[in-house]
Amino acid sequence: MKTKARSNIIFIVTVVLIALFSFIGAKGVVIGGYRVKSFEQLITKGLDLQGGVSVLLEIIDKEVKPEELERTKELLNLRVNKIGVSETVVTTEGNRRIRIDIPGMYDSQGIVDALSKTGKLTFKDPEGKEVLTGSDITKAATQFNEYNQPVIGLEMSEEGRKKFADATTKFVGQKISIFMDEDLLTDPVVEGPITQGKAVITGNRSVEEAKRIAGIINAGALPLEVKAASVRTVGPQLGANAFPNAVKAGMIGVLVVFIFMIAYYRLPGLLADIALTLYIILVLLAFSYIGVTLTLPGIAGFLLTIGMAVDANVLIFERIKEELRTGKSIRSSVDSGFDRALSSILDSNITTIIAGVVLYFLGSGAVKGFALTLIIGIVLSMFTAIIVTKFLVHTALNMGIMSKPELFGVKRG
Repeated sequence: MKTKARSNIIFIVTVVLIALFSFIGAKGVVIGGYRVKSFEQLITKGLDLQGGVSVLLEIIDKEVKPEELERTKELLNLRVNKIGVSETVVTTEGNRRIRIDIPGMYDSQGIVDALSKTGKLTFKDPEGKEVLTGSDITKAATQFNEYNQPVIGLEMSEEGRKKFADATTKFVGQKISIFMDEDLLTDPVVEGPITQGKAVITGNRSVEEAKRIAGIINAGALPLEVKAASVRTVGPQLGANAFPNAVKAGMIGVLVVFIFMIAYYRLPGLLADIALTLYIILVLLAFSYIGVTLTLPGIAGFLLTIGMAVDANVLIFERIKEELRTGKSIRSSVDSGFDRALSSILDSNITTIIAGVVLYFLGSGAVKGFALTLIIGIVLSMFTAIIVTKFLVHTALNMGIMSKPELFGVKRG
Protein backbone atom coordinates (compact mmCIF):
# COMPACT_ATOMS: atom_id res chain seq x y z
CA MET A 1 0.00 0.00 0.00
CA LYS A 2 2.89 2.35 0.73
CA THR A 3 4.28 1.77 -2.76
CA LYS A 4 0.88 2.48 -4.31
CA ALA A 5 0.37 5.68 -2.30
CA ARG A 6 3.86 6.92 -3.08
CA SER A 7 3.35 6.16 -6.79
CA ASN A 8 0.05 8.06 -6.76
CA ILE A 9 1.76 11.13 -5.33
CA ILE A 10 4.68 10.91 -7.74
CA PHE A 11 2.37 10.55 -10.74
CA ILE A 12 0.13 13.46 -9.73
CA VAL A 13 3.10 15.74 -8.99
CA THR A 14 4.72 14.83 -12.34
CA VAL A 15 1.59 15.57 -14.34
CA VAL A 16 0.92 18.83 -12.47
CA LEU A 17 4.51 20.03 -13.01
CA ILE A 18 4.40 19.22 -16.74
CA ALA A 19 1.06 21.02 -17.04
CA LEU A 20 2.43 24.02 -15.11
CA PHE A 21 5.57 24.25 -17.26
CA SER A 22 3.42 23.95 -20.39
CA PHE A 23 1.25 26.86 -19.29
CA ILE A 24 4.25 29.04 -18.39
CA GLY A 25 5.96 28.22 -21.67
CA ALA A 26 2.84 29.06 -23.67
CA LYS A 27 1.73 32.22 -21.85
CA GLY A 28 4.59 33.41 -19.65
CA VAL A 29 4.03 34.49 -16.06
CA VAL A 30 5.04 37.15 -13.53
CA ILE A 31 6.33 35.76 -10.20
CA GLY A 32 7.25 38.18 -7.42
CA GLY A 33 7.95 41.00 -9.84
CA TYR A 34 10.10 38.75 -12.05
CA ARG A 35 8.72 38.05 -15.49
CA VAL A 36 9.15 34.61 -17.02
CA LYS A 37 8.85 35.00 -20.78
CA SER A 38 6.93 32.62 -23.01
CA PHE A 39 8.75 30.48 -25.56
CA GLU A 40 7.49 32.74 -28.35
CA GLN A 41 9.30 35.67 -26.72
CA LEU A 42 12.45 33.71 -25.83
CA ILE A 43 13.15 31.98 -29.13
CA THR A 44 14.67 34.04 -31.92
CA LYS A 45 12.62 33.88 -35.10
CA GLY A 46 14.25 33.86 -38.52
CA LEU A 47 13.55 36.20 -41.40
CA ASP A 48 10.94 33.93 -42.94
CA LEU A 49 8.92 34.20 -39.71
CA GLN A 50 9.15 37.95 -39.04
CA GLY A 51 10.54 39.62 -42.17
CA GLY A 52 13.80 41.49 -42.70
CA VAL A 53 16.91 41.50 -44.88
CA SER A 54 19.35 38.66 -45.55
CA VAL A 55 22.68 39.82 -46.97
CA LEU A 56 25.31 37.39 -48.26
CA LEU A 57 28.70 39.12 -48.39
CA GLU A 58 31.67 37.69 -50.26
CA ILE A 59 35.31 38.51 -49.56
CA ILE A 60 36.92 39.72 -52.79
CA ASP A 61 40.32 38.13 -52.10
CA LYS A 62 40.49 34.65 -53.61
CA GLU A 63 42.67 33.16 -50.88
CA VAL A 64 41.26 33.72 -47.41
CA LYS A 65 42.63 32.10 -44.26
CA PRO A 66 40.11 30.75 -41.71
CA GLU A 67 41.30 33.23 -39.07
CA GLU A 68 40.87 36.12 -41.53
CA LEU A 69 37.33 34.98 -42.28
CA GLU A 70 36.55 34.87 -38.55
CA ARG A 71 38.05 38.33 -38.01
CA THR A 72 35.99 39.77 -40.83
CA LYS A 73 32.88 38.15 -39.36
CA GLU A 74 33.58 39.80 -35.99
CA LEU A 75 34.07 43.17 -37.67
CA LEU A 76 30.80 42.85 -39.57
CA ASN A 77 29.03 41.71 -36.40
CA LEU A 78 30.23 44.87 -34.65
CA ARG A 79 29.12 46.99 -37.59
CA VAL A 80 25.66 45.44 -37.79
CA ASN A 81 25.19 45.98 -34.05
CA LYS A 82 26.09 49.61 -34.63
CA ILE A 83 23.11 49.81 -37.00
CA GLY A 84 21.01 49.15 -33.91
CA VAL A 85 19.29 45.88 -34.76
CA SER A 86 18.50 43.06 -32.37
CA GLU A 87 18.45 39.31 -32.88
CA THR A 88 20.88 39.65 -35.79
CA VAL A 89 22.45 36.38 -36.95
CA VAL A 90 25.95 36.50 -38.49
CA THR A 91 27.33 33.21 -39.84
CA THR A 92 30.06 32.09 -42.21
CA GLU A 93 29.28 30.08 -45.33
CA GLY A 94 32.06 28.26 -47.09
CA ASN A 95 35.56 29.77 -47.17
CA ARG A 96 34.83 33.31 -48.36
CA ARG A 97 31.23 34.19 -47.55
CA ILE A 98 29.43 35.66 -44.55
CA ARG A 99 25.66 35.77 -44.23
CA ILE A 100 23.95 38.42 -42.13
CA ASP A 101 20.25 38.04 -41.32
CA ILE A 102 18.72 41.26 -39.99
CA PRO A 103 15.11 40.90 -38.82
CA GLY A 104 12.81 43.91 -38.88
CA MET A 105 14.98 45.98 -41.25
CA TYR A 106 13.97 46.59 -44.87
CA ASP A 107 16.39 49.22 -46.25
CA SER A 108 18.52 46.61 -48.01
CA GLN A 109 20.70 49.06 -49.97
CA GLY A 110 21.50 51.15 -46.90
CA ILE A 111 22.46 48.02 -44.97
CA VAL A 112 24.71 46.75 -47.78
CA ASP A 113 26.44 50.14 -48.00
CA ALA A 114 27.01 50.22 -44.23
CA LEU A 115 28.35 46.66 -44.12
CA SER A 116 30.63 46.92 -47.14
CA LYS A 117 32.94 49.51 -45.55
CA THR A 118 36.23 48.07 -44.32
CA GLY A 119 36.18 49.98 -41.02
CA LYS A 120 38.92 51.90 -39.19
CA LEU A 121 40.59 50.86 -35.92
CA THR A 122 42.06 53.69 -33.84
CA PHE A 123 43.77 54.11 -30.45
CA LYS A 124 42.95 57.49 -28.88
CA ASP A 125 44.55 59.27 -25.94
CA PRO A 126 42.56 60.91 -23.11
CA GLU A 127 42.38 64.08 -25.20
CA GLY A 128 40.68 62.21 -28.06
CA LYS A 129 43.69 62.41 -30.36
CA GLU A 130 44.64 59.43 -32.50
CA VAL A 131 47.88 57.78 -31.38
CA LEU A 132 47.72 54.46 -33.29
CA THR A 133 45.72 52.89 -36.13
CA GLY A 134 44.98 49.31 -37.07
CA SER A 135 47.90 49.30 -39.50
CA ASP A 136 50.29 49.78 -36.56
CA ILE A 137 49.14 46.50 -34.95
CA THR A 138 50.65 43.31 -36.38
CA LYS A 139 48.91 40.84 -34.08
CA ALA A 140 46.30 40.61 -31.31
CA ALA A 141 45.75 37.36 -29.41
CA THR A 142 43.93 36.12 -26.32
CA GLN A 143 46.26 35.11 -23.47
CA PHE A 144 46.07 34.41 -19.73
CA ASN A 145 47.99 36.29 -17.01
CA GLU A 146 49.49 34.85 -13.84
CA TYR A 147 46.08 34.95 -12.16
CA ASN A 148 44.56 32.88 -15.01
CA GLN A 149 42.52 35.88 -16.16
CA PRO A 150 41.93 36.48 -19.88
CA VAL A 151 43.96 39.32 -21.39
CA ILE A 152 44.68 40.54 -24.90
CA GLY A 153 48.27 40.56 -26.08
CA LEU A 154 49.23 43.15 -28.72
CA GLU A 155 52.27 43.20 -31.00
CA MET A 156 53.12 46.34 -32.95
CA SER A 157 55.07 47.30 -36.01
CA GLU A 158 58.29 49.30 -35.61
CA GLU A 159 56.45 52.54 -36.32
CA GLY A 160 53.63 51.53 -33.99
CA ARG A 161 56.13 50.72 -31.23
CA LYS A 162 57.52 54.26 -31.32
CA LYS A 163 54.07 55.87 -31.34
CA PHE A 164 52.85 53.71 -28.46
CA ALA A 165 56.00 54.28 -26.42
CA ASP A 166 55.50 58.04 -26.63
CA ALA A 167 51.78 57.82 -25.79
CA THR A 168 52.12 55.45 -22.83
CA THR A 169 55.01 57.44 -21.40
CA LYS A 170 52.94 60.62 -21.56
CA PHE A 171 49.66 59.17 -20.24
CA VAL A 172 50.67 56.87 -17.35
CA GLY A 173 47.65 56.36 -15.07
CA GLN A 174 45.24 57.51 -17.76
CA LYS A 175 43.18 55.68 -20.36
CA ILE A 176 44.02 54.97 -23.97
CA SER A 177 40.78 53.97 -25.69
CA ILE A 178 40.43 51.60 -28.64
CA PHE A 179 37.69 52.32 -31.19
CA MET A 180 36.34 50.60 -34.28
CA ASP A 181 35.01 53.56 -36.24
CA GLU A 182 33.10 55.37 -33.47
CA ASP A 183 32.40 52.27 -31.35
CA LEU A 184 34.41 51.89 -28.14
CA LEU A 185 35.93 48.41 -27.85
CA THR A 186 37.86 48.86 -24.60
CA ASP A 187 39.58 51.64 -22.64
CA PRO A 188 42.43 50.19 -20.53
CA VAL A 189 44.44 52.32 -18.09
CA VAL A 190 48.14 52.78 -18.86
CA GLU A 191 50.03 51.26 -15.92
CA GLY A 192 53.48 52.28 -17.16
CA PRO A 193 55.49 53.17 -20.29
CA ILE A 194 55.36 50.44 -22.94
CA THR A 195 58.47 50.70 -25.10
CA GLN A 196 59.09 47.18 -26.47
CA GLY A 197 56.24 47.05 -28.98
CA LYS A 198 54.25 44.54 -26.95
CA ALA A 199 51.29 45.37 -24.71
CA VAL A 200 48.69 43.56 -22.63
CA ILE A 201 45.08 44.70 -22.26
CA THR A 202 43.52 43.60 -18.97
CA GLY A 203 40.02 43.98 -17.53
CA ASN A 204 38.21 41.57 -19.86
CA ARG A 205 35.14 40.03 -18.27
CA SER A 206 35.42 36.68 -20.04
CA VAL A 207 37.48 34.66 -22.49
CA GLU A 208 34.76 35.20 -25.11
CA GLU A 209 34.98 38.97 -24.72
CA ALA A 210 38.78 38.88 -25.02
CA LYS A 211 38.57 36.73 -28.16
CA ARG A 212 35.95 39.03 -29.68
CA ILE A 213 37.99 42.19 -29.09
CA ALA A 214 41.21 40.53 -30.28
CA GLY A 215 39.41 39.40 -33.43
CA ILE A 216 38.13 42.91 -34.12
CA ILE A 217 41.58 44.42 -33.54
CA ASN A 218 43.05 41.92 -35.98
CA ALA A 219 40.29 42.65 -38.45
CA GLY A 220 41.04 46.35 -38.16
CA ALA A 221 44.72 45.64 -38.79
CA LEU A 222 43.91 43.40 -41.78
CA PRO A 223 40.72 44.81 -43.37
CA LEU A 224 39.31 42.59 -46.11
CA GLU A 225 37.18 44.11 -48.81
CA VAL A 226 33.75 42.54 -49.24
CA LYS A 227 30.97 42.78 -51.80
CA ALA A 228 27.30 41.80 -51.73
CA ALA A 229 26.83 38.40 -53.40
CA SER A 230 23.07 38.39 -52.82
CA VAL A 231 20.44 40.40 -50.99
CA ARG A 232 17.05 38.97 -50.05
CA THR A 233 14.23 40.96 -48.48
CA VAL A 234 11.28 39.27 -46.78
CA GLY A 235 8.29 41.58 -46.36
CA PRO A 236 6.84 42.15 -42.88
CA GLN A 237 3.39 40.96 -43.92
CA LEU A 238 4.72 37.66 -45.30
CA GLY A 239 6.74 37.06 -42.13
CA ALA A 240 3.83 38.05 -39.89
CA ASN A 241 1.54 35.54 -41.59
CA ALA A 242 4.10 32.72 -41.74
CA PHE A 243 4.64 32.31 -38.00
CA PRO A 244 1.02 31.99 -36.80
CA ASN A 245 0.26 29.68 -39.73
CA ALA A 246 3.27 27.50 -38.87
CA VAL A 247 2.25 27.39 -35.19
CA LYS A 248 -1.33 26.51 -36.11
CA ALA A 249 -0.19 23.70 -38.42
CA GLY A 250 2.13 22.38 -35.72
CA MET A 251 -0.60 22.41 -33.06
CA ILE A 252 -2.99 20.54 -35.35
CA GLY A 253 -0.33 17.96 -36.16
CA VAL A 254 0.55 17.41 -32.51
CA LEU A 255 -3.15 17.17 -31.55
CA VAL A 256 -3.76 14.50 -34.21
CA VAL A 257 -0.78 12.52 -32.91
CA PHE A 258 -2.06 12.76 -29.32
CA ILE A 259 -5.54 11.56 -30.33
CA PHE A 260 -4.11 8.66 -32.35
CA MET A 261 -1.93 7.48 -29.46
CA ILE A 262 -4.88 7.44 -27.03
CA ALA A 263 -7.26 5.83 -29.54
CA TYR A 264 -4.87 3.05 -30.52
CA TYR A 265 -2.87 2.39 -27.35
CA ARG A 266 -5.43 3.40 -24.69
CA LEU A 267 -3.86 4.21 -21.30
CA PRO A 268 -0.22 3.72 -22.43
CA GLY A 269 -0.99 6.14 -25.28
CA LEU A 270 -2.12 8.74 -22.75
CA LEU A 271 1.11 8.27 -20.79
CA ALA A 272 3.07 8.65 -24.04
CA ASP A 273 1.23 11.92 -24.69
CA ILE A 274 2.29 13.20 -21.27
CA ALA A 275 5.90 12.29 -22.10
CA LEU A 276 5.57 13.99 -25.52
CA THR A 277 4.32 17.15 -23.81
CA LEU A 278 7.44 17.16 -21.64
CA TYR A 279 9.50 16.51 -24.77
CA ILE A 280 8.08 19.60 -26.49
CA ILE A 281 8.85 21.71 -23.40
CA LEU A 282 12.44 20.42 -23.24
CA VAL A 283 13.05 21.05 -26.95
CA LEU A 284 11.76 24.63 -26.77
CA LEU A 285 13.86 25.22 -23.63
CA ALA A 286 16.91 23.92 -25.49
CA PHE A 287 16.16 26.20 -28.44
CA SER A 288 15.95 29.27 -26.18
CA TYR A 289 19.06 28.31 -24.15
CA ILE A 290 21.28 27.52 -27.14
CA GLY A 291 20.01 30.52 -29.08
CA VAL A 292 18.57 28.64 -32.03
CA THR A 293 17.12 30.92 -34.72
CA LEU A 294 13.83 29.30 -35.61
CA THR A 295 12.90 29.27 -39.30
CA LEU A 296 10.17 27.50 -41.28
CA PRO A 297 12.58 24.63 -42.13
CA GLY A 298 13.50 24.56 -38.43
CA ILE A 299 9.85 24.18 -37.46
CA ALA A 300 9.59 21.36 -40.02
CA GLY A 301 12.59 19.68 -38.39
CA PHE A 302 11.01 20.10 -34.96
CA LEU A 303 7.72 18.53 -36.08
CA LEU A 304 9.67 15.72 -37.72
CA THR A 305 11.34 14.93 -34.40
CA ILE A 306 7.91 14.74 -32.74
CA GLY A 307 7.11 12.04 -35.28
CA MET A 308 10.38 10.31 -34.37
CA ALA A 309 9.45 10.49 -30.67
CA VAL A 310 6.04 8.97 -31.40
CA ASP A 311 7.69 6.30 -33.52
CA ALA A 312 9.85 5.29 -30.54
CA ASN A 313 6.76 4.94 -28.36
CA VAL A 314 5.00 2.92 -31.07
CA LEU A 315 7.95 0.49 -31.20
CA ILE A 316 7.87 0.10 -27.42
CA PHE A 317 4.12 -0.45 -27.15
CA GLU A 318 4.02 -2.90 -30.05
CA ARG A 319 6.73 -4.94 -28.37
CA ILE A 320 4.75 -4.88 -25.12
CA LYS A 321 1.62 -6.06 -26.95
CA GLU A 322 3.58 -8.93 -28.53
CA GLU A 323 4.77 -10.01 -25.09
CA LEU A 324 1.24 -9.81 -23.66
CA ARG A 325 -0.12 -12.01 -26.46
CA THR A 326 2.30 -14.77 -25.40
CA GLY A 327 0.61 -14.88 -21.98
CA LYS A 328 3.22 -13.07 -19.93
CA SER A 329 2.27 -10.87 -16.99
CA ILE A 330 1.84 -7.14 -17.60
CA ARG A 331 4.95 -6.12 -15.63
CA SER A 332 7.10 -8.74 -17.35
CA SER A 333 5.72 -7.71 -20.75
CA VAL A 334 6.50 -4.04 -20.07
CA ASP A 335 10.09 -4.79 -19.06
CA SER A 336 10.65 -7.05 -22.06
CA GLY A 337 8.96 -4.58 -24.42
CA PHE A 338 11.25 -1.70 -23.45
CA ASP A 339 14.36 -3.91 -23.58
CA ARG A 340 13.53 -5.37 -27.00
CA ALA A 341 12.61 -2.02 -28.53
CA LEU A 342 15.76 -0.26 -27.30
CA SER A 343 18.11 -1.46 -30.06
CA SER A 344 15.65 -0.52 -32.83
CA ILE A 345 15.13 2.94 -31.33
CA LEU A 346 18.86 3.57 -31.02
CA ASP A 347 19.63 2.34 -34.54
CA SER A 348 17.00 4.49 -36.25
CA ASN A 349 17.74 7.62 -34.23
CA ILE A 350 21.53 7.43 -34.39
CA THR A 351 21.50 7.11 -38.18
CA THR A 352 19.24 10.17 -38.38
CA ILE A 353 21.56 12.08 -36.03
CA ILE A 354 24.51 11.23 -38.30
CA ALA A 355 22.58 12.57 -41.29
CA GLY A 356 21.75 15.73 -39.30
CA VAL A 357 25.40 16.28 -38.38
CA VAL A 358 26.44 15.97 -42.04
CA LEU A 359 23.72 18.46 -43.05
CA TYR A 360 24.81 20.87 -40.33
CA PHE A 361 28.50 20.95 -41.28
CA LEU A 362 28.05 20.82 -45.05
CA GLY A 363 24.85 22.88 -45.34
CA SER A 364 24.28 26.59 -44.95
CA GLY A 365 21.56 29.01 -43.90
CA ALA A 366 18.16 27.36 -43.51
CA VAL A 367 19.68 23.89 -43.99
CA LYS A 368 21.81 24.39 -40.87
CA GLY A 369 18.73 25.48 -38.92
CA PHE A 370 16.82 22.39 -40.02
CA ALA A 371 19.74 20.12 -39.10
CA LEU A 372 20.26 21.71 -35.68
CA THR A 373 16.59 21.47 -34.67
CA LEU A 374 16.55 17.89 -35.95
CA ILE A 375 19.59 16.84 -33.89
CA ILE A 376 18.35 18.50 -30.67
CA GLY A 377 14.88 17.03 -31.14
CA ILE A 378 16.07 13.48 -31.77
CA VAL A 379 18.41 13.42 -28.75
CA LEU A 380 15.62 14.65 -26.47
CA SER A 381 13.05 12.34 -28.08
CA MET A 382 15.20 9.34 -27.17
CA PHE A 383 15.41 10.60 -23.60
CA THR A 384 11.64 11.04 -23.23
CA ALA A 385 10.76 7.75 -24.97
CA ILE A 386 13.32 5.58 -23.20
CA ILE A 387 13.42 7.26 -19.77
CA VAL A 388 10.28 9.35 -19.22
CA THR A 389 7.72 7.03 -20.85
CA LYS A 390 9.23 4.06 -19.02
CA PHE A 391 9.05 5.96 -15.73
CA LEU A 392 5.39 6.86 -16.30
CA VAL A 393 4.41 3.32 -17.30
CA HIS A 394 6.13 1.79 -14.27
CA THR A 395 4.55 4.40 -12.01
CA ALA A 396 1.12 3.54 -13.45
CA LEU A 397 1.81 -0.15 -12.83
CA ASN A 398 2.69 0.59 -9.20
CA MET A 399 -0.52 2.60 -8.89
CA GLY A 400 -2.49 -0.44 -10.01
CA ILE A 401 -4.26 1.34 -12.89
CA MET A 402 -2.68 -0.85 -15.57
CA SER A 403 -3.71 -4.28 -14.33
CA LYS A 404 -5.50 -5.52 -17.46
CA PRO A 405 -4.11 -6.35 -20.95
CA GLU A 406 -7.17 -4.60 -22.45
CA LEU A 407 -5.67 -1.28 -21.31
CA PHE A 408 -2.87 -1.94 -23.82
CA GLY A 409 -5.36 -2.83 -26.55
CA VAL A 410 -4.78 -6.59 -26.17
CA LYS A 411 -7.63 -9.03 -25.68
CA ARG A 412 -6.99 -12.48 -24.32
CA GLY A 413 -9.44 -15.28 -25.01
